[in-house]
Parts: sequence; C-alpha cells; structure tokens
Amino acid sequence: MTRQIVAADIGGTHARFALATCEGSTLTLDEPVTLKTADHGSFQLAWQEFGRRVGAPLPDALAISFAGPVGGELLKLTNNPWVIRPALIPEKLGVKDYVVVNDFGAVAHAVAAFDGTAYMHLCGPDGPLPTEGMITILGPGTGLGVAGLLRDGADYRVIETEGGHVDFAPLDALEDRILAELRRSFRRVSVERILSGRGLMNIYEALASIEGRPAELRDEKLLWGAALDGSDSLAAAALDRFCLTLGAVAGDLALAQGASAVAIGGGLGFRLKDHLPRSGFRDRFIAKGRFERRMDGLPVKLITHPQPGLFGAAAAFAKAFPC
Repeated sequence: MTRQIVAADIGGTHARFALATCEGSTLTLDEPVTLKTADHGSFQLAWQEFGRRVGAPLPDALAISFAGPVGGELLKLTNNPWVIRPALIPEKLGVKDYVVVNDFGAVAHAVAAFDGTAYMHLCGPDGPLPTEGMITILGPGTGLGVAGLLRDGADYRVIETEGGHVDFAPLDALEDRILAELRRSFRRVSVERILSGRGLMNIYEALASIEGRPAELRDEKLLWGAALDGSDSLAAAALDRFCLTLGAVAGDLALAQGASAVAIGGGLGFRLKDHLPRSGFRDRFIAKGRFERRMDGLPVKLITHPQPGLFGAAAAFAKAFPC
C-alpha cells in the first residue's frame, strides 16, 4: 500500500512542510518548503500556502512535529503566536488521519527509521546504532531537545521528555564562575541556558564579565560565525565551553536513561559537525568516574540528515497508520 502524507515541522521561527510517500517500510521525503511563521497568521493559513505552492490537492494525511509539549487540547509555542487545537485538525484542514509529536520525539522516530548513511561518527565504537536497548537523543537549537528511543528488535517506542530543562552542573572553577554570572540574569540556570542558540551568547557575556572585557558581539549570528571561524578569541572560548557542556550533558543523559548509544541532532549540532570531533566533547562525555569505561563503549553519532524533524514526523505517522 502506498500513501502520501504531508509532514510539517513547526518551530518558533519557521514552519517546514514536505510531501512524504510511505510504501510498506520505505519512506521518502520530497523537497521541503520553509515558511516564516511571522508571515502567516495561523497554521491553517500556512497549510493553505503550502497547498498553493504544491499546486495540487493536499493528501488527507498529516504528521506534525511540534517544538513543545503535545499533550492537552491546546498546543502553544513560546515564540510563536500560532495556536493548534488537534481535535479541530480534520475539520479545519480536511485531513482524515493525523499524528502530532514533540519535535525531538520526531527526531527519535527518524533515528528508528534511518539507515547508517544519516550519521557521522563522533566517538566510541564506530559501528551501527544498536537494535536493542535505549538510545539517548538530544540536540541544541532554539532550545535543547531531549528524547529516548527504546528499541526491541523490529519494534521501538519513543519517549518524549523535557530533559533540556534539567539544572546546569558546573564541572570546574571557571564554570562555577559562569554559573554565578548567569544567576544574575536567571533565577534558575538550566542546561538549555547554555546549550541553545542563545546559550552561546549567555556564555560569551559571562566570560566577558569575568575577563573584564566588553561583550562587543551583540548579534547571535555574528557571534556564532566568529566562534566557528576563531576570529574572536572570546567567542572561540565560549564555543569551547559550549562543546564541553554538550559532552557532559550528553553523558549525564545517557547514564540517566541507561542508554547503549547516543544520537545528537538539532540545527546547532549539525553546524558543529566539524568542530565537535576536535573539541573536548568526548573527554567530558566519558568523564563519569567509575562509569568511564562504560561511557567509552557507547557509540555517539551526529545526525547529518538535512530534515530529521520532517522525516521523523512522517515516520511517526507510518508507525501509527501502517502503509
């Protein structure tokens, strides 16, 4: 059986749409269309714009990846004025079947469906992800997404979490001082205050204060550019701390979830693909005291697929409504 699906990946700034085709166990994704949420008054209006661009009637099947909790009758995003009422989706959009999953839940569904070509190896044993046990999935982007993928041979279960909001735990004297600086602005400092697009700016400003230097880079895009190309020493130092913290948090989450592997996604995760292998990521990932040998035996992969959210939403649909 072959079925077409509209996959949608909704974030605070962009909504991405693509047609997906499900045929048995095979899932393919067409070229995505990216719309700015600020340019459209609602998800329904963005859906209609996507339909105009496709130039044909849209399928009666919809899979949504949503950057936030998906339980309840009303879905809202912090940085997006859209409101989605799942119960009204069939009436408003004319679809018959639909699924709504958390954005990193969608990434977990994608990991369950990907083959080995969708990853770059970071550290640990260089082999395929295991088909049994837990895989920890995390990734920095606008926020820090965290999910779990529990595999049992041919079947799997996705565990959606808000693990990005656990407390930030400093691991050396400099990070103690960074935490103290961040507490001037935040009553509670979660790891998302560090591991996100805005997180690099938070580290940069804290280091500037510690160094007694002005924080001259005020634009996040310019800061990330200067950090990645090394043209600003303070920005580069902030990026080093970002990568160290990502390694530490990935290791903590893997321990907490009893994972046998880790997959890192998120827009910033992919942006760091050339930097992470040269950073202190691995050292912090395995630095878990008596569990260091165990941590060094976990394969850690970076997701390189360009649209894991869209692909994963379609995969979630295919699991709920087998093709």
